[in-house]
Amino acid sequence: MTKDGRISFWERNRKSGGYLLRKRIGEYIFRFCRAVLLFGLCFLILQPLLHKFSISMMTEKDLYDKTVINIPRHFSTEPIKTAWHYLHGITPFFTSLRIGIVVGILQVLSCTLVGYGFARYKFPLKNFWFGCVILLIVVPAQTLITPLQLLLADWDFPGIRGVGILHLITGHGLKLTGKEFAYYVVCAGCAGYKSGLYIYMMRQHFRNEPKELEEAAYVDGCNRWTTFWKILLPGARPMMASCFLFSFVWWWTDGVYSRVFFAKGNNWVTIANALNGLVENMGHDMERIMGRGYIVPAARSNQILSTGTLLTLIPLIVIYVLAQKSFVESISQSGIKG
Repeated sequence: MTKDGRISFWERNRKSGGYLLRKRIGEYIFRFCRAVLLFGLCFLILQPLLHKFSISMMTEKDLYDKTVINIPRHFSTEPIKTAWHYLHGITPFFTSLRIGIVVGILQVLSCTLVGYGFARYKFPLKNFWFGCVILLIVVPAQTLITPLQLLLADWDFPGIRGVGILHLITGHGLKLTGKEFAYYVVCAGCAGYKSGLYIYMMRQHFRNEPKELEEAAYVDGCNRWTTFWKILLPGARPMMASCFLFSFVWWWTDGVYSRVFFAKGNNWVTIANALNGLVENMGHDMERIMGRGYIVPAARSNQILSTGTLLTLIPLIVIYVLAQKSFVESISQSGIKG
């Protein structure tokens, strides 16, 4: 018995026949295994980033030194300056930032309206159209590139008997390939990258909202639009923030759609295209300096590519830090319930 009159742990363990000790040992073993598992998972996630950060701070001499593994022997900022140069500076960052914000807003607005429609209204072939939304999630984006390119090469408004309005007036449509406006047209029509996922997320959120809120608003004299705008939309802001974050990140790193929307050869238009053309641009530059036939060593090209990748991740990290509260709130509250 302890000084304050309570029975000691060992006394209680003796009376329980050793059960408390076995339970305590089991809890410690479970905590240790959980800590090891979490550490291993975190290491698997962070190790590639740590490796890229390590080689981005090395001198070219350290790249070929087999005794240098993770920690550089000679620190240098030269790879950062080189990667920044071949990324064409701040221009692609501003271009991608502008496109990401506008596209994110358009996708959130259009997918929110469509998701609300699927959650609350009945219309002909509703299940069929929702099946098309699921297909938009499942089908890889690469399979949609060819029809999307053909559509944007001669884009037109819906017209009469299958003939577009512009074709009736001018005889031809608009050529949107190679133009930034193509991003906005596709996303405003819920055909953008991962739009099907955002529609599904918003539909699930509105399905979880009690219908009594809308019925009470109708009794108070609100119409459908006022009810949606003032009653349901404020509660959907965390989920909309998550959709915006997903949209911004996927368009920021997109290298598929940007090949369709922008002219060939403009590798520096967006940050994704600038990153894809980084090693090629460096190779052309070094070939011009060192002579025809010069090939950039694989270790050096990998170093510059890793450094450029880290530079492109900085805006994403800043955005996630600023919007972390809304993102976590949307996941914890909605949970994507059926």
